Amino acid sequence: MAKRDYYELLGVGSDASEADLKKAYRRQAMKFHPDRNPDDTSAEESFKAAKEAYDVLGNPQKRSAYDQFGHAGVEQGAGSPGSGGMGDAFDSVFGDIFGGGRGGNRVYRGSDLSYDLELSLEDAVSGTEVKIRVPNLVACDSCDGSGSRSKSAPVSCGMCGGVGQVRAQQGFFSVQQTCPKCRGAGKSIQDPCRSCQGSGTVRGQKTIKVKVPAGVDNGDRIRLSGEGERGQNNGPSGDLYVNMVVREHSIFHRDGNNLQCEVPIGFVIAALGGELEVPTLNGRVSLKIPPETQTGSQFRMRGKGVKSVRGGGIGDLICRVIVETPVSLTGKQKALLEEFSGTLSKNSKHSPRAVTWLNGVKKFFDELI
Repeated sequence: MAKRDYYELLGVGSDASEADLKKAYRRQAMKFHPDRNPDDTSAEESFKAAKEAYDVLGNPQKRSAYDQFGHAGVEQGAGSPGSGGMGDAFDSVFGDIFGGGRGGNRVYRGSDLSYDLELSLEDAVSGTEVKIRVPNLVACDSCDGSGSRSKSAPVSCGMCGGVGQVRAQQGFFSVQQTCPKCRGAGKSIQDPCRSCQGSGTVRGQKTIKVKVPAGVDNGDRIRLSGEGERGQNNGPSGDLYVNMVVREHSIFHRDGNNLQCEVPIGFVIAALGGELEVPTLNGRVSLKIPPETQTGSQFRMRGKGVKSVRGGGIGDLICRVIVETPVSLTGKQKALLEEFSGTLSKNSKHSPRAVTWLNGVKKFFDELI
């Protein structure tokens, strides 16, 4: 008989987040738990099937294999519906609600970490590989991670008897709680290491190699599975999320897949036209300026932009022209400009925008009277 789709079993889509999966599993497990459905074999089977689904989808590596290959990709790693028991997945979601903790066998996943990686625009566009140092919990050197100064094995906790939980009576109810002494581990260390206070870990730094794909932009994030905080009781490590922070460039501004830049030109080239070299991320290219070009005119250079990390075509380079007014003129240059200006003042066709603007101003004041 073919197995049902795990996402369908939990009632979520294939794009569900970890929080959504956990919420969906908790809902299914509460509904079909054997304690709530005594002598109901159908409910028990549904409970076990939901556990199996969460065992796979709640694990990033197993979920990835399942998404690619279906049930065949996780046959060796997934729990079996008929295996019985509540399993680690149930313990991690429900804790002590149903008394499912299993003392020293209970493990805790490490916390996720976040790191902001600064990149130049060039590295973001072309891709690069960098080494980063991330503050992290690392194994204590003094006790080799055992937590014990003499490196002796932990002993059973005297308060909970190695169960990891204690039971307290509240009226008619018996409440099972995590042992406050061993914090659920079920074991305690007789001679704690002075360096790590018996935890087996100390604050340190971890060097990690990060491969940045070509085309990343501000706000993009890379997930490095298992590079986060170390888990407790041999639990899995958390993940490291590397956030891309692209520094401002002195010439280019990125807008999606396009690059933008301002190109200053002299008024002679703007009036008569010409050709000049402009930079791109791949070298210099020639840009033709047509006669009578005005400030703000834009010229698009196809395929000189960026190819996004998400795929698609390469963007363009958009050059915005700024006509630059000459400065530090000599007396002779000023005289030549005055003479040139005199030849223009008699013919309004040389400055059509100025004439249109002046006519608009005149009409505005006339309407105020």
